Amino acid sequence: MTERSEHSHLGVKAGGHGTTAAHALVAQLEELGVEYVFGTCGHTNIAVLDALADSRIRFVIARHEQAAAHAADGYARTSGKPGVLLVHVGPGLTNAATGVMTAALDSVPLVVISGDIPSYYHGRHPHQEINLHADADQASVFRPFVKRAWNVHRAQDLGRLVERAFWTATSGRPGAVLVNVPMDVFSRPAAPYPPAGHAVPPGLPEGTAELIAARLAAADRPLIYVGGGLREDAVADPATSSTEALISLAEHLDIPIAHSLMAKGTVPDAHPLVLGMPGFWGLDLTNTYAREADVVLALATRFAETDASSWDPRFTWDFSGSTLIQIDIDPAEIGRNYPAEIGAVADVGLAVKAIADATTSHPARTRPELRKQILRARSELFTASRERGRSADFPLRPERILADLRASIPADAILVTDVGWNKNGVAQCYELPAEGRFITPGGASTMGFGPAAAVGVQLAQPARTVIALIGDGGMSAQLPAVPLAVEQGAAVIFVVMNNRSHGTISDLQSAHFGRSHGCDFTDPAGQPYSPDFAAFAQACGADGYTVATPADLGAALLKAVANRRPAVIDVPMVNEPVPTPGHWNIKDIYQGLFAD
Repeated sequence: MTERSEHSHLGVKAGGHGTTAAHALVAQLEELGVEYVFGTCGHTNIAVLDALADSRIRFVIARHEQAAAHAADGYARTSGKPGVLLVHVGPGLTNAATGVMTAALDSVPLVVISGDIPSYYHGRHPHQEINLHADADQASVFRPFVKRAWNVHRAQDLGRLVERAFWTATSGRPGAVLVNVPMDVFSRPAAPYPPAGHAVPPGLPEGTAELIAARLAAADRPLIYVGGGLREDAVADPATSSTEALISLAEHLDIPIAHSLMAKGTVPDAHPLVLGMPGFWGLDLTNTYAREADVVLALATRFAETDASSWDPRFTWDFSGSTLIQIDIDPAEIGRNYPAEIGAVADVGLAVKAIADATTSHPARTRPELRKQILRARSELFTASRERGRSADFPLRPERILADLRASIPADAILVTDVGWNKNGVAQCYELPAEGRFITPGGASTMGFGPAAAVGVQLAQPARTVIALIGDGGMSAQLPAVPLAVEQGAAVIFVVMNNRSHGTISDLQSAHFGRSHGCDFTDPAGQPYSPDFAAFAQACGADGYTVATPADLGAALLKAVANRRPAVIDVPMVNEPVPTPGHWNIKDIYQGLFAD
């Protein structure tokens, strides 16, 4: 064992039984500020669980590793701290893969610690080893989407690699990382671990902010396009949020703001310069302005396919005669989908503040007619949605659910969505209050994200109302989230938009093939089927509400908010597609119109 330096630390096991790497690991996690470890038990990680028993860190046990991963993800998105996930060898790690990939594709910092087979059994195919064509290589399962995967070979390396894992997960473009540890390493004598590393994030190169400010000031049709990276900047450190700088920049030059799906709420929906989302679910005005803008400042966005109408210049973004200025912490994103005339690798929060400061040297601009257009288009969108939301039809129309939701929950409530109407419809036509928050699985669009992620969000923000807005497909995919909420005392309200179907895909299939098959839930007689989600909630110890009339939903929401207990509200809903003013190439594929 190496000699201990003045900056090194050891974890000491309670009870005088000596110091193990597992206890040193837990002591290191405490020093790194970890509050929760999410996961499940297995014979390869119980040494860590034993060490956690003596720690102030709370272990959040889940009934499935995917649920644990989503909960850690939700916690990270809301707290600004990395989520920590502890999983078991083999099926424990593979069960978690979908949840970890979801976090990774949304640039959420997640540190995964996995137990593995004993180091001295490598290649002998011991119990639960991932093997067949490659021996004991379970870390390879995660390699396509994690920023880095480390295999720990010696106890003396564990602390150094855990420090590197936290550094890597949180620096640059945040993301998921894996530390894979043979189970015997956890029980070996502890070694010193290094102090946590710190770094100053990179700002814009000298003169770049002034150059960008000048381009924006001289533009006739400038546009600011905001991605999810700026949203996370505000969450990580609200006291130094760049949102106010962004608004100041936009207001000084009267520049409209479009946002990606992930960035909804970065600037309040009610702000007079917010155009909303572009792309498949975007308004005609947003898509037209994006297509015809002469200078676009893109901030921490990857120009995702749905936000870019499958990158078809006829519908949303067309840079053939305009200028793209792109700022991202990840150099791989600069110019990935569109050529950038000015590209800068920088922390987007620092960049926005620098550009806003530089803009003040230019005269203020006003575009009153554009503001009127935005107000008219946004008002029509929200008014039409509210009108549809007044429908007394039963089962409820989806916009009636959204209208009752907005009228019944606190303004600062956090909406955690799954996929389908609850994601796309909310992003498009739910006017999010300025104090509110919208969390959704953007990159992977993972069905089943919402229920467990909401539990992690609630643990990070125990005083706020957290709504998991999910379809019956997503709820069915992650039923373990309900007992998880009960066990953790997390007062999540699960609102199940129940159309007895994977409704979005059923609509898509029906539109192109004239029928739906394999998308709708039916009993043996072919009749629509659904579990009784309210009864399931009650069986788990949560409150359960079944909506039987249009008036029941608002009453159930008000009661659930007041009770501050885990609750499931089962809401029968008609299958109704989200309006899609933009374009998505999947429609061309079904019609045989293939892109080159």
